[in-house]
Amino acid sequence: MGLLKEFKEFAVKGNMMDMAIGIIIGAAFNKVIDVLAKQVILPPLSLLTDGVNIGEKKLVLRDAVLDTTGAITTSEVAVAYGKLSEVFLDFLIIGFTVFIIVKFMNRLRTKSHDAKDKTVVTPKDIQLLTDLKELMVEQNKMLKANTTK
Repeated sequence: MGLLKEFKEFAVKGNMMDMAIGIIIGAAFNKVIDVLAKQVILPPLSLLTDGVNIGEKKLVLRDAVLDTTGAITTSEVAVAYGKLSEVFLDFLIIGFTVFIIVKFMNRLRTKSHDAKDKTVVTPKDIQLLTDLKELMVEQNKMLKANTTK
């Protein structure tokens, strides 16, 4: 029964929903990046390389062997470095985009944790801690004033 209770707390606290939303958004984001890399960025790069499709580039280690009827008897062995370049480009775009998003979110978080900045709503816990800190500073000043008399 403890495991069921723990799962219920996990689901109710929002962790499971946050993960599900993140996975769904991540999958959609992956499709966007895939199209961006393959349909927007790679075609101009192919133009620069005289119309060669970068994604189809490969290093052939052994050519395919055909029999007299044209059927493949031994398949080609090749290193598809063009696909690697496409995937690497996808990775760079995703990495840079995530970096920008995290940087923006950290800036907003820092701004929201500043209780003196009234342009952004400060979370309740941060506001309470700030109020407590101010009260403690004030109380320490009063105690020092009483002990010096």
